[in-house]
Order: sequence, then structure tokens, then C-alpha cells
Amino acid sequence: MRILDTPRARVGESPVWDEATGRIWWVDILAPALHCTDPDSGATESWTMPEAVGSIALCRSGRVLVALRSGVAFFDPASGRFEKLASPEADRPHNRLNDGKASPGGRFVVGGMDDRPEKEPIAALWSLAADGSVQKLVDGLMVSNGLAWSPDGATLWHTDSRTRCIWTALWEEATGRIGPRRLVAQPDDAVGRPDGGAVDVEGGYWSAGVSAGVLNRWLPDGRLDRAVKLPLRAPTMPCFAGPGLRRLFVTSLRGPDAGPDDGAMIELDVGIAGVPVGRFAD
Repeated sequence: MRILDTPRARVGESPVWDEATGRIWWVDILAPALHCTDPDSGATESWTMPEAVGSIALCRSGRVLVALRSGVAFFDPASGRFEKLASPEADRPHNRLNDGKASPGGRFVVGGMDDRPEKEPIAALWSLAADGSVQKLVDGLMVSNGLAWSPDGATLWHTDSRTRCIWTALWEEATGRIGPRRLVAQPDDAVGRPDGGAVDVEGGYWSAGVSAGVLNRWLPDGRLDRAVKLPLRAPTMPCFAGPGLRRLFVTSLRGPDAGPDDGAMIELDVGIAGVPVGRFAD
């Protein structure tokens, strides 16, 4: 394992590999900031965000789609300009947007979370199209997280971190809708409360066990295939990157009793390649 020389984040999240530039884009939710890192040198370019930023997606145009507290917006790193796309949870004042990811065909799926300490199931999962139209996929969530797609793009993975549920559903790219959900696992805090996720070419789901300092590989049938102990107390999200998507990077957060490496990004070799992440079709 290798610890990158990147800014130590309060809540590092949403790493996305940019094959065109050989960089990893990611966010610090509470700084709040958008970062772009060279994974070899650790050199990082940063942009301050106007409010908490839960996740991002790279766009086909070269812009970055950012899920801010108040809604989803395009951000142009070159000019620093924002352009609002949609505000799916504008009627839910206690919420903010959290994990989001571009689908294989270019939609943006993003979920909300109750941002209060004592959380209630008042958030939802949303599907956004390039024209800004929004569809509600699931309601009654506490902390929507862990979005990823199967190698064939036909299955969506998702977690609710507060209820510790990992589930899958059939994904219909043409409509941006999902089928009935199927519970895969519900790990306790000792095994690893599920945070961000990524899928490998064999269909394994790599879940950041934020409560246990581990990276767990779950199989679609619910088996815990592998648990990799990390030098971080609270890993938040894995990201496959590099040539052939054979390098795996993990972001993390800094808690109240943080060690020197908490909040860092690390690299590890898990011996398997990942599935490409889509770009938003703007």
C-alpha cells in the first residue's frame, strides 16, 4: 500500500479516474473543495466550492458535474463558472446531496442524506438526464451511498450507510429507472459500515467499510469474499484507475481521534481490474 502526498481531507470522497489526463478528481465534502490529483506525484490542483459538495461526475464536454448541498450544477474548472442543472431535494431543508456517479450511458444518479446528527429516512435516490429532468428512484433513505454498476451495466449497486443495507437492482439505461431492489448484505460496524463502492470486472463490489478501516469485496450472492485492512481508520470510497484500471485508490475522512494518515488517499493492489465509470452526457 502507498499513501499519496495529497491534502488531508476532512471528508475525502467521490474519487473519479480521468483517463484523458491521467488524474483523479475527488472532493472534500466539508472543506468544501474539488481536487484533481496526479496519482504518481500527488500534485493536486484545487477549487473552492460554494457549499458542501457530496460527489462529482466527469462530463463529456470537459466540465465537472458537482452535487452541492443545494443541487446539481456544472462546474467549468477553466473559468470557475457554475451552471445549475437541477435541485432534486429543494423541498427537503434538512438534507444535502451525497454520493453520485455517472451511469454507463451518461445519466447522473445521486442520492441525498439527512444532514442532522439524529437522522431520519427522509432522503431519496434520483436519476438525472442531460436536459435536467429528474426521476425519483427510491425514497425513505437516511444516507444514500455506494453507487456502482455491474460490468454489463445492467445492475445498479447502492447502500444506505446509516441502515447498513447493501442492495442491487436492475438498471434500465434507456429510461433511467430501476427494478425491484434486492438486499445483498447488511454488515455491522465491526465488519464495516458500507460507504462508497466500486465494481471490478468479475462483478465483485468493493465497499469502503468506514467504521472498521477495511475495504470489503462483496459478491452478488451476499458472500463477503475478501476484507482488506487499511492504514486508515475511516475509508470512504474506492476508485479503479490507471492503465487497464488495475490500480485501486481509496479516499478517507478525519475523525475526532484522527491519526496522521487519516484523510489521505491511498493506493493498493487488489489483483483485479475495475469497471470504467461513465461520463455525464452534457
